[in-house]
Amino acid sequence: MKFILTLAPLFLSSLAASKSFLFAANQQTLVDGDFSVPGENPLNFCNDPDSYSLTIDNVDLEPNPPKKGKELLIKARGNFTEKVEQDAYINLSVKYGLITLIHTKADLCEQMKQVDEECPLNGAKVFTKSVTLPKEIPPGAYSVLADVYTKTGRQITCLEAKVHF
Repeated sequence: MKFILTLAPLFLSSLAASKSFLFAANQQTLVDGDFSVPGENPLNFCNDPDSYSLTIDNVDLEPNPPKKGKELLIKARGNFTEKVEQDAYINLSVKYGLITLIHTKADLCEQMKQVDEECPLNGAKVFTKSVTLPKEIPPGAYSVLADVYTKTGRQITCLEAKVHF
């Protein structure tokens, strides 16, 4: 869970979105490997990233894949091509196998504070976040979907990840 919550802001800003991660009828479905996020990470874009207002240059996780009970270092670099204002949000879904653990809507600007950023977000950004993953993470497959929107509903990015512990 702590791993997921730390990735949310990092996802976003090149993001790797820091870990606080709804499915609605208009949201994207998970894609297996068609749109890999550049860098050493398990991330994929949900769709062609050319349509997103966040260009992610790279996201690196150390170690990749993440290890339970170990420190995870997340480094991300990207560019917001449009200004992101207050009330932007993340629709987040986290599953353990077929079981939904989290299905929520989170405030993007609040999540960005975890990587020392504040809204409005605009232009090039570099983020680094370190988090210690709990040793008690149950073994198995986890999937995360973070679908990010402006307050007017314009898609900023959509990312998915699959991690096995």
